[in-house]
Amino acid sequence: MATMETRYEHIVLDDGGVPHIAGTTTKVVEVVTDHRAYGWSPEEIVDQLPYLTMGQVYSALACYWDHKAELDEDMARRLAYADEMRRNAPPHPLVERLRASSRAESSI
Repeated sequence: MATMETRYEHIVLDDGGVPHIAGTTTKVVEVVTDHRAYGWSPEEIVDQLPYLTMGQVYSALACYWDHKAELDEDMARRLAYADEMRRNAPPHPLVERLRASSRAESSI
């Protein structure tokens, strides 16, 4: 996978133009999702993802805020794809057994 440097010290773009933290497989949108979903500060993100540095986290957040509209669109597209995959996935065998067991108990 080729990468292209950006004006953000720790951020590179992959072949698809997706910004990642250099030297990791972590996408900028993953750091932003952690920041938004859990309310984590940059310090908390580094505590939770200790392989990242403060500089990497701040670069990811700066990249997000400078490209908010397009990255929000990317995150929405990824969420819609995950939701569709979840809806179209066959039920897990364990879920089916639990449902069958629940139906059997309720008929007693």
